[in-house]
Amino acid sequence: PRQPAKTLWYDRPRYVFLEFCVEDSTDVKVVIEDHRLVFSCKNADGVEFYNEINLYARVNSKDSREKRSDRSITCFMRKWKEKVAWPRITKENMKPAWLSVDFDNWRDWEGDEEMERAMVEQYAEV
Repeated sequence: PRQPAKTLWYDRPRYVFLEFCVEDSTDVKVVIEDHRLVFSCKNADGVEFYNEINLYARVNSKDSREKRSDRSITCFMRKWKEKVAWPRITKENMKPAWLSVDFDNWRDWEGDEEMERAMVEQYAEV
């Protein structure tokens, strides 16, 4: 039986970040399309996770990537229209139980572009 992974998201001027909270993940698959993201993996106990998100707005799927760590898989997707805030990550105006805002990383955009660029470069090096 598949179940959705607990997912955190936050918005930045150029990118939208999604973090799928699965420890010790294996068989990680992330498909980023212009209007949709599909995520799947297994954890150490063999539980299958699957999330499909119809995105609020279009992203540049070619300039989007993911990074796996022991605790989670983080995806960052380049917005098609930069500096347009996303009020939510999903196209539908409903919040799935497994999805929440990452308030630790959510902040005002004032002067945030430098920090964002540094984060993306840090991910890109991995």
